Amino acid sequence: MQTQLKDRKNANAIRILAMDAVQNANSGHPGAPMGMADIAEVVWREFLRHNPKNAKWANRDRFVLSNGHGSMLLYALLHLTGYDLTLDDIKNFRKLHSKTAGHPEFGYADGIETTTGPLGQGIANAVGFALAEKTLAAQFNKADNAIIDHYTYCFLGDGCLMEGVSHEACSLAGTLGLGKLIVYYDDNGISIDGEVEGWFSDDTAKRFESYNWQVLSVDGHDSEQIRKATEAAKAETKKPTLIICKTVIGLGSPNKQGKEDCHGAPLGVDEIALTRAELGWESSEPFFVPDEIYKAWDCTDKGASEENAWNAQFADYQAKYPTEAAELLRRLAGELPSDFDKVADEFIKSCQDKGESIATRKASQNAIAAFAPQLPEILGGSADLAGSNLTLWKDAKGVQNHADGNYVHYGVREFGMTAIANGVALHGGFIPYTATFLMFMEYARNAVRMSALMKQRVINVYTHDSIGLGEDGPTHQPVEQVASLRNTPNHFTWRPCDTVETAAAWKVALKTQTAPTSLILSRQNLAHQARTAEQIADIEKGAYVLAREQGELNAIIIATGSEVELAMNAYNTLTEQGAGVRVVSMPCAEIFVKQERAYIESVLPSHVRARVAVEAGITDYWYKFVGLDGKIIGMTTFGESAPAKELFAHFGITTEAVVEAVKSLI
Repeated sequence: MQTQLKDRKNANAIRILAMDAVQNANSGHPGAPMGMADIAEVVWREFLRHNPKNAKWANRDRFVLSNGHGSMLLYALLHLTGYDLTLDDIKNFRKLHSKTAGHPEFGYADGIETTTGPLGQGIANAVGFALAEKTLAAQFNKADNAIIDHYTYCFLGDGCLMEGVSHEACSLAGTLGLGKLIVYYDDNGISIDGEVEGWFSDDTAKRFESYNWQVLSVDGHDSEQIRKATEAAKAETKKPTLIICKTVIGLGSPNKQGKEDCHGAPLGVDEIALTRAELGWESSEPFFVPDEIYKAWDCTDKGASEENAWNAQFADYQAKYPTEAAELLRRLAGELPSDFDKVADEFIKSCQDKGESIATRKASQNAIAAFAPQLPEILGGSADLAGSNLTLWKDAKGVQNHADGNYVHYGVREFGMTAIANGVALHGGFIPYTATFLMFMEYARNAVRMSALMKQRVINVYTHDSIGLGEDGPTHQPVEQVASLRNTPNHFTWRPCDTVETAAAWKVALKTQTAPTSLILSRQNLAHQARTAEQIADIEKGAYVLAREQGELNAIIIATGSEVELAMNAYNTLTEQGAGVRVVSMPCAEIFVKQERAYIESVLPSHVRARVAVEAGITDYWYKFVGLDGKIIGMTTFGESAPAKELFAHFGITTEAVVEAVKSLI
């Protein structure tokens, strides 16, 4: 092993940079980069098509490090192959404002395709990349020009495979036959707590074979075996491939390799010196890499040549298929058609003119059906329940049966669905939406957070939004979920009250390029509200005056969703009794608070302290709008099992309660 290690100078450069950076930061995980260095060398130097000088080249292969705690593996690869990641960046590993954060963070440095913090989500993102590649290729490739043709390579570890989200995503990947997804499993048998056989005894090969994957096994330190397995993976076009790589964690460290000691802690100065000797490294200087090794790793010329070849291919495509080429460029740029606003506004106006009193889940389906013909980049899907959350529309085509389709039947996989959608968004060319009951958002919660963190345009359709769900009972009745979503940074939560607000919410969600949106929709029918053209335009500001006071303003009622109808009924009663009350519909509080101060003041005048908020969810969120002097009508407990009307009466979310609350304040 010693002679073999000394001969692996290119891979050893990864080991040197990883252990030095972790030691310098006094924090990190050196074991995985050192153990996977041989796999990484083969994949990155021989197979991965990428251009370090243009990290966003459309037809590049995607690389995902799902075991993101081993981030120094990726940083070393980016640095060595010629990306804009300097040795100083490596030295700043885990330091404030550095490109080299503790886990790879999307947007921090070129070449980082996704943020893989929580284990398991990286492989789910990779499934999303592969799904996007296959679908985009089917939509745009021609018999004489396969303009979209690339692979997704993913590294993962034991922790990723223990997390349930990997089961969800990999099961679906096999069902969909994502043959251009190649995954390398770092089978080192070690986690932070020690040898995993005491808590992870799965037969991983059989598991993935049952998922309809090709499964191969190699010595993760034998370059020829890794090379042949990768070639076999590329030859299998109907199934994704898992390559099980038996490795030694921390390989090269004489006293810590193969042990949990090197998993999540620096090796220590003395052990690093011993490791340098074990590797036959020519210098004791930290971070030193010889020029000949940099030259061996440099992929800039190769990458530029590969991209130039594709650019020539695209020029030919553009000449023969100008319409498709223009559409592909538009979609890859994330831009909406130039007439989108016009089409959307006409649809919103038609909703106002029709005045339908329907469930907002049905209003959402109508909006999807109206926008989808103009937006072929929409790639929707639901975690089962499509007939309940109404996310299928007449012209939807499932990708299971139509490779060029626009709808994914995700099955009961809420977490996997959302993490896959993040990968689809990151790939480019699509606007993904997901769907389930609001209560089951809890399964997907961490992936929703990741789309917000990565600033991705993912739209989440969450229906059955309150105790209005009714007889299914408290396990299915969301109470605290909307407040949780609203408190997520860089995330917009819409709870519309009728068809018009629902259509406007879809319009804004589709236009929001740097944040995800959740649409919170009702099971039950909701009353249509009358509006002027000015009020319709103001919906996009997150909140607006739906009903203005008669005479002097005494009190303000703030409501969302199904409770807007209660607020309007209370308004009518109070106005008849001579009170000066206005109703503010606030479908998206997060957007409202970003408006200019003058507009906020025009909707919620600061001198009016008599304020009542009403929403069939947890009450605490609304104190920011009503203050300690105001009142909130909503939920302070979980729900119960009964018809919706009985539940609203039981929990005191009624017109009468709103009227009494206003009277008590004025």
